[in-house]
Amino acid sequence: METLPIKIYDDTLRDGEQQAGLFFSYPTKHQLAHLIAQTGVHGIDIMPFICEQETELAKTLILKGFDNLIFAATLMKKQFIDQVKDCGIKRIVLIYALSDRMLFLRDPQIRLMKEFQGKTIDDDIPAKVINRIRQDAIDVIVENLHYATKVAGLTVDFAGEDTSRADFDFLVQCIRSFSPYIENFFLCDTVGILTPEKSYIWINDLLQSTSGVALGVHYHNDMGMALENTFQSLMAGATFVSGTFGGLGERAGNVAIEQVLNGLRIRFGIEVEGINYDAIAPVTDYIEKLGVRPAPPYSQAAQRHETGVHVNSLLSDPKSYDVFAHSSIDVIFGKWSGASNFQYLFEKRLHNPQPREEYEKMRSVIKSLATEQERYFTANEVLGLWKDGVFK
Repeated sequence: METLPIKIYDDTLRDGEQQAGLFFSYPTKHQLAHLIAQTGVHGIDIMPFICEQETELAKTLILKGFDNLIFAATLMKKQFIDQVKDCGIKRIVLIYALSDRMLFLRDPQIRLMKEFQGKTIDDDIPAKVINRIRQDAIDVIVENLHYATKVAGLTVDFAGEDTSRADFDFLVQCIRSFSPYIENFFLCDTVGILTPEKSYIWINDLLQSTSGVALGVHYHNDMGMALENTFQSLMAGATFVSGTFGGLGERAGNVAIEQVLNGLRIRFGIEVEGINYDAIAPVTDYIEKLGVRPAPPYSQAAQRHETGVHVNSLLSDPKSYDVFAHSSIDVIFGKWSGASNFQYLFEKRLHNPQPREEYEKMRSVIKSLATEQERYFTANEVLGLWKDGVFK
């Protein structure tokens, strides 16, 4: 049996819980963290800024001696970087989308320009506009990477959201620009569009074109190919994998860590250095007892969305987080939701727009109720709460 120094990063407590309708209680998260730590994974992801409970979880785990294991995924904002440092976390993964679709959708100047209102990257967008939003993205990211490393003193990784749909040359430029500040670059197949053949070629070509930073993969399972895509990426030279136990996660979930580890062992005769293989089953058994599993690829259940930033993107561009032309999006409401979830409900489905401040009130109330009651809410339940005046 060959042993390789591949690294495994666990996203079960963050990206896994972002599975629409899934809620892990505070004690459950503690138990999962301890069980996952026993497997020897190289990092456990938590997102402190999402709510007070997540912040408290991070601080508690740090106090219990997990300081070299816990890392925090966060968006590109200095206030979130400061919050991570205040929790006592030493490693941060800063997230920013790199595909032209997402950059055009989220660029702050584009959103204010009348000529681009209602348009997506699929429309006739001038090349000079695309080049400008790409450069603006690099400038914002480098500024935050510099702040996280030089000011906050954190060890920094970068996760390129939707990199599987990014322009190749631009992605190479990003890797080269960010490498002075980061240890690892997470390549994310955010909407699960990769195939095994393309995965191998993509990783191989990126490694041939860059140096100075480790490249790893974070693959989603929308088309049922996340596991094989991960294997092919590792064979091409990727050095780490980010996934979840049980394959939990948004839409059809993430690549399942237990399948990656055992698959490498059985199919390729490769064991991952530092992994306690006997500790894997207790994690998956615990998740099985909770009665949770990811939605099957291509299913209607895989078209449910709860995370606010995703729903906000779907408002303007249906292809942002939905790659199937004939799917029907279903929005639900919980602790991961944003004001955009309520905007989607009232404007897209009910055609009854409300003031922005009302959406913000609803978001705040639902986050509190979801945490207190350890559950999510359907659209009909939210409408019932609205009619009963709960959001006032």
